[in-house]
Amino acid sequence: MNIRRTMKTRRAMTAVAITTGLVLTVAGCGGGGEEEPESEKSSSSPDGKSDGDAKEDKQSQPAADESVLAEVKGEAGLTLKVTSARRDQGGFLTVEGTVTNGSGKAWVAASWRGDEKELTKNGGSMAGASVVDPQGKKKYLILRDTQGRCLCTRFTGGVLSGQTTNWFAQFPAPPEGTEKVTFQVGAMPPAPIEISEGE
Repeated sequence: MNIRRTMKTRRAMTAVAITTGLVLTVAGCGGGGEEEPESEKSSSSPDGKSDGDAKEDKQSQPAADESVLAEVKGEAGLTLKVTSARRDQGGFLTVEGTVTNGSGKAWVAASWRGDEKELTKNGGSMAGASVVDPQGKKKYLILRDTQGRCLCTRFTGGVLSGQTTNWFAQFPAPPEGTEKVTFQVGAMPPAPIEISEGE
């Protein structure tokens, strides 16, 4: 007797649990045909991607509103952009930007590492970059530490075809009055840039 009652009770509870689950599922799926509030619409991007997808896209691509000081193309499909040239209080000029490999094959930046013997251990890097002050008629080479490592980006593993990657390079800062310089690396055309003052 007790076993039968227990079985009946369990079956009834299971049926109630399943019915409740189905009711909640149907209630959750029903939109009622109402417009989605503006606050909820803003949580997803206009192209139907979720916030997570949008964040990933932002990380893999440079921001569209990022200022571009100069853009040059050369070396079989490479595009170099300079997005910042900042004079720091410590007497350094930090230049930053992106490089896009449109060559159709992997690029290792071998020609960008420079000809100086001291810089050969930097591998594919921005080590051969320079800044020219046309007004002061002076060329500034990349800064390096006591072991010859450049204060710049090293492209470890290279840059795949179609990929865009960020880079930076540090130089001695030109004199205070100098506002415009020319940036060059490898066989890329010279890129005229304007210096901004850092904090």
